[in-house]
Amino acid sequence: MELLRSKMPEQYTLAEIVGKWVWVTFGEIPSDKIRAGLSQLGFHWNNVRKCWQHPCGQVRERGTQDPREKYGSHFPSDQVPA
Repeated sequence: MELLRSKMPEQYTLAEIVGKWVWVTFGEIPSDKIRAGLSQLGFHWNNVRKCWQHPCGQVRERGTQDPREKYGSHFPSDQVPA
């Protein structure tokens, strides 16, 4: 998350933590530059969920349940620093 915040701060505001994964979802198709930047940071496109995902080392088989329901989710940019 720190790397995303420092390299791509606008995309950091869209980042959602789902379990141990980071998801970045856009309202419309992002530019080639943004997609290339996410890819360089280790994100990949998930065509089923329509978002860019980073597994953060946690790779598991796809389940039938929505990961947000199973693991919970939050947006780090919504949290107020202490």
